Amino acid sequence: MVKYLNNIVEQSHRSIKRLTKPGLGFGFFNTARLTFRGFEAMNMIRKGQIQRVDKGDVIGQISFLHQIFGVAS
Repeated sequence: MVKYLNNIVEQSHRSIKRLTKPGLGFGFFNTARLTFRGFEAMNMIRKGQIQRVDKGDVIGQISFLHQIFGVAS
């Protein structure tokens, strides 16, 4: 058993906890679920866990989001 495994998990979700405190009044479970999925997706993009988008490449991350959502640049 890894002694500090829980700390790693908690650190990973620290930003999610910070974002959800203002939104603790979710009216429906599905609303909360979809919101958390969006938070996780944005964190994955920011951390560079998406193929062809590097961690520090802000311009690449923005263009990736434009491609996904079909926003004109």
